[in-house]
Amino acid sequence: MPELPEVETLRRELDRAVKNKVIKSVEVRWPKLVKPLSEKSFSNKLIGQKIMDADRRAKILLLKLSKCDKKTKDCFLAIHLKMTGQLVLRHHKQIIFGGHTIVGVRDLPNKYTHVIFYFTPLENASRLAAGSGGSIRVPLETQSLTGRARRSMSRASSLTGVTNGDTLYFNDLRQFGYLKLVTSEQAQKILDEYGLEPLSRDFTLEKFAEILKKRKSGKLKSVLMDQSLFAGIGNIYADESCFLARVRPGRRAASLKGKELRTLWRSIKSVLKLSIKHRGTSFNTYVDSQGQAGNFVKYLKVYGRGNKPCKVCGTILKKTVLAGRGTVFCPTCQK
Repeated sequence: MPELPEVETLRRELDRAVKNKVIKSVEVRWPKLVKPLSEKSFSNKLIGQKIMDADRRAKILLLKLSKCDKKTKDCFLAIHLKMTGQLVLRHHKQIIFGGHTIVGVRDLPNKYTHVIFYFTPLENASRLAAGSGGSIRVPLETQSLTGRARRSMSRASSLTGVTNGDTLYFNDLRQFGYLKLVTSEQAQKILDEYGLEPLSRDFTLEKFAEILKKRKSGKLKSVLMDQSLFAGIGNIYADESCFLARVRPGRRAASLKGKELRTLWRSIKSVLKLSIKHRGTSFNTYVDSQGQAGNFVKYLKVYGRGNKPCKVCGTILKKTVLAGRGTVFCPTCQK
């Protein structure tokens, strides 16, 4: 599952790519993903909407819409990619995509495509949108659509009247993700379910220390990965932050004092910022929305390196299980 740096990378690129674009029509192929609304209701509420902003909370993307529904007051489209979700934006002969790679991603739509957003062509939307947004760099001249995909796209175009507008696809291999239309109040409830954003001003040393102190018996990694306490930190960045701070992830969170606390607090921010700078971690299936694999994998010190030599001291890294996740640490560097 993408963690904070990966979703933040995607958010930044989508903000450039879909901001100010107007939705002409929506095709829902797997109704479960847009519950509790029906596919027809979901589609009708989005037609004519302009994407105002792309925001993020923890691992959730929030697209702010231009108009609130008069009855329900829905103002946001919340998107969670979960384990295997992916967003793909097609612009004429170019494409950007982010989330998890899926076989046949360039054959659009494909069998994993469950929701499709068709945007108004730029020439018809200029009075409604302040530019098309987008910085799309990956050419598709070599793309070869399958016959099924060509027929599906042709059918969709004839139904919607779309010929030149951009198209946004939501693909999901295992169908764990979701798309929800929510009100400002509902969006706030989603935000309130999560803890401190590690890169926000609210993530102070004092608050960090207070949270760890209250977890008397909680293991450090478990506490760091608790989304109700810290938003967006997952398996990768918990391991890497602990290594940079030279503390073992299996220690009791409340046992950290003074310098150790301060070092870990700084390490969390440092690791996350470095990962965002390098477009996240490319591991298993994660790629960013320009179709580029994240480059942070080059900088991983412990994650995914169990039984290999420590890059700092040469000691063989140990692998264990904490919070139900594989965990790697250096028995020499980390105390």
